[in-house]
Amino acid sequence: MTDIDEKTRVELEAAAFRRLVSHLRERTDVQNIDMMNLAGFCRNCLSNWYRDAAEEKGLDLAKEEAREIVYGMPYSEWKDKYQSEASAEQKAAFEVNKPQH
Repeated sequence: MTDIDEKTRVELEAAAFRRLVSHLRERTDVQNIDMMNLAGFCRNCLSNWYRDAAEEKGLDLAKEEAREIVYGMPYSEWKDKYQSEASAEQKAAFEVNKPQH
């Protein structure tokens, strides 16, 4: 692997994060439960990880603030606009695949 200095590595990681968040904001058709069932994480997990990182730096970031960073709008608004009721199959798959963290 190419030697990458710390500053550049952080910049690349930040750019990848921004691109992931942008992609998830555009893909409102993809439900969080499907992401959980297939990948083991969802938008809420990502916002929790962001909040955890802020807390590690001594920053107080509320859960709803972190979610708004990921969703691009208040979570309640996103749910009203884009979240559909999970099917019985989705719920059953979630119970089988539910992460243990």
